[in-house]
Amino acid sequence: MERRHFLLGAASTAAAPLVTSLLPSVAQAAAAKTPAPTDSTYQRDEILRAGSDFLGVTVEALGGAIEKVFADYGDRPTAYIAGEEVSGAIAVGLRYGKGLVHMKSLASPEKIFWRGPSVGFDTGGNASRVFALVYQLTDLQEIYQRIPGVEGSAYFVGGLGVNYQQTDDLIVAPIRAGVGFRLGASVGYLAYSKTRKWFPA
Repeated sequence: MERRHFLLGAASTAAAPLVTSLLPSVAQAAAAKTPAPTDSTYQRDEILRAGSDFLGVTVEALGGAIEKVFADYGDRPTAYIAGEEVSGAIAVGLRYGKGLVHMKSLASPEKIFWRGPSVGFDTGGNASRVFALVYQLTDLQEIYQRIPGVEGSAYFVGGLGVNYQQTDDLIVAPIRAGVGFRLGASVGYLAYSKTRKWFPA
């Protein structure tokens, strides 16, 4: 009996280092199966680089507008839209645009269209490039809706026009550059959609 206990104790003692050596590898294998969290937001340098390339302005020129938006809504937007728009008005007019919405969760950028009434003090037509920062967008489907402009939020920074649109927690901050562009979209709304629509509703 004593010999049996001695043999069992010796076997357990010998097996202990083996079990201990296996534990880290088991833990590592479990950790490898758990996906690491990914950052779904864009950093300042990413926005400046993408915006300046698309708008055709220097980083310094864009920097003032970006810093103003960052100061108001934070420096980590969850998406951005790069596109073009045209508008025409005699005091009250219409605005139409199209572009690509970029999100880190998307395999590739998605097409997006927008339209809506605009208010300005000029007449004729205007064309501009638009680079919009989007905040609190976690699902692309959330942006396909009518988003009102924030009254009194239109301003110029370094020759670029900026205004804000907001519905609930979703915020869109378009930055416009172009010949004769207006900031009329700060009054009214823009309706975003997956396909081109002509009726501003």
